[in-house]
Amino acid sequence: MSKVVADAREALADIFDGARLMSGGFGLSGNAEHCIRELKRCGVKRLTIISNNCGNSGRGLATLLKTRQIERVIGSYVGGNPDLEEQMLSGEVEVELNPQGTFAERIRAAGVGLGGFFTPTGVGTVVAEGKEIRDIDGRNYVLEAPLSGDFAIIRAWRGDPYGNLQFYGTSRNFSPLMAMAAKVTIAEVEELVPLGAIEPGDVSVPGIFVQRIFQGTDYENPIEFRTTRPTPAE
Repeated sequence: MSKVVADAREALADIFDGARLMSGGFGLSGNAEHCIRELKRCGVKRLTIISNNCGNSGRGLATLLKTRQIERVIGSYVGGNPDLEEQMLSGEVEVELNPQGTFAERIRAAGVGLGGFFTPTGVGTVVAEGKEIRDIDGRNYVLEAPLSGDFAIIRAWRGDPYGNLQFYGTSRNFSPLMAMAAKVTIAEVEELVPLGAIEPGDVSVPGIFVQRIFQGTDYENPIEFRTTRPTPAE
């Protein structure tokens, strides 16, 4: 059955206030640009954002901070995001920081049906406060819970009508894990290709984990910090 929808508006028609929203991307790389713009347009409120970082430099998910649509952020990085920093320090937005590997593994645990996992990362720090600590072979480990979402918005290079996805390089980052861990996964793709156009070995996310897919256009692909060097003098 085809999972193709017309656009981000149709894909996110059932988003609701207070939803837990997973968002793929690392910095501004691999952001689901059309879905983020639709979230801003529809004005959904009190979102819990589950993302490595909540946008950057006023772009990406940070546009939803500017419109005060976010209530909580679960991620692993704040730096470079003055909007999140300001709202976190003022108490306007609750922020839960995770070590990046723990963050990824919590999402994977939800996707594969695990009830949690023990890790040595964070033992003896604020990360472990209020969590079970267990001695395993003479070393302390902290119990981390799985992390799931109501929706996941991810962006892929190519996708087919059944939702099979192929990513370009490291832009896949957290997206395959989030597709597994969310109740509804929405994929926007740069190229919507016919069935069979993606070789089986190139499928990073099988279509069973994707509920809706659409083709995006005119991507901005912003660069956080453009760094150049002068041409050597001849």
